[in-house]
Amino acid sequence: MAGTVPPGCADLVEAVQTNCHIADARHAADMTLCTYLLQMREFHRWERGLGFGAALDRGAVGAWLAEREALWTTLEEQAFRPLPLPDGLSLDPFDVAAVNARLAPAGLHYGAGLVGAQRPVFFLAERHAVLWRDGLEVQVAGRELARGLVAPPAALDNAAGRAAIVLRRESLARWCWEKFEAFTLRRSPGSPFHAVVQAYALDDGFDAALPRWLDDFSEAVILHELGEHRAGQRLGTRWADMRLSLPGRRADLHARALRDHLADLGVTLPTLLDRGASPSIHVWFAGFDGVRESLFPDLKHAYHAWQQGDGGVALRHAAVAGEAHFWSLAQQVLDLHDRGCERAGAAIDALLTSPQAVCRG
Repeated sequence: MAGTVPPGCADLVEAVQTNCHIADARHAADMTLCTYLLQMREFHRWERGLGFGAALDRGAVGAWLAEREALWTTLEEQAFRPLPLPDGLSLDPFDVAAVNARLAPAGLHYGAGLVGAQRPVFFLAERHAVLWRDGLEVQVAGRELARGLVAPPAALDNAAGRAAIVLRRESLARWCWEKFEAFTLRRSPGSPFHAVVQAYALDDGFDAALPRWLDDFSEAVILHELGEHRAGQRLGTRWADMRLSLPGRRADLHARALRDHLADLGVTLPTLLDRGASPSIHVWFAGFDGVRESLFPDLKHAYHAWQQGDGGVALRHAAVAGEAHFWSLAQQVLDLHDRGCERAGAAIDALLTSPQAVCRG
């Protein structure tokens, strides 16, 4: 754990970190080897309190990795631990709302939830800020005291039936560093991330450029989560039920990418265009890859037209066409799910990975 533990919170930090280790023990093997090693390297930096870009000793990292994997073998079958709070109460680690209500006086924020259908994540951080956007509370976490190998920068939390956006600034900053480090190792002139580097003058010093980038990126992430909330209101609880019925990881990745498109084409990109937030648009396209790109490959053509000075006309048109396409696709997915037949999951998988799912707008 990096940093100083607040008075009276050592046992809480230890319990949350242990739960993180248990989750990692059960699910680290789900990653590809390349992703696993990259994530473990950054996890080592965080745990040792090392700065971005700090030189890593291969021998020390290797020893730490062997030690961590040995720890995981002792924890994999253990149950998640209850959380001992500073006021003496002990609560279930998934009772997020109750835990946070009691941590408020200590200036801490706790998070627990699922990444995908089965993978739990936990974290404990200093509370950075609490905002309100479009009727939703935005809980901004700062320095992290406990975390796991997987550290999603943001999430839409529906604990206690009240939606809130959780933003993890430290995890988001580490995502920024990983992107910049990858770029420096293999520069790609003319790419969206090259435009990011230029927009924020990252080559002149990452640490100096990070605060402005992090503020802009945090706003774009909040917009995405607002879009997620809007999409979720329209999709209803059937969407979560549908994802639980899917036959494998491939189908779930496509379902997640579909919903991401609904959020970003409906809210994030139009709002950034309206604001003229050019650096944030470059950042968004720097992360536009994988399944999302395969579902909407023509969106990058509209981005290039925007770069060349069309005023965002092509991007706005693509956003409208894409949103309509993916809402239609989402309805088809839900219709298949509602039929309730034994092969509904397989049929949804086939639909989401078919040429029919790809937007050509």
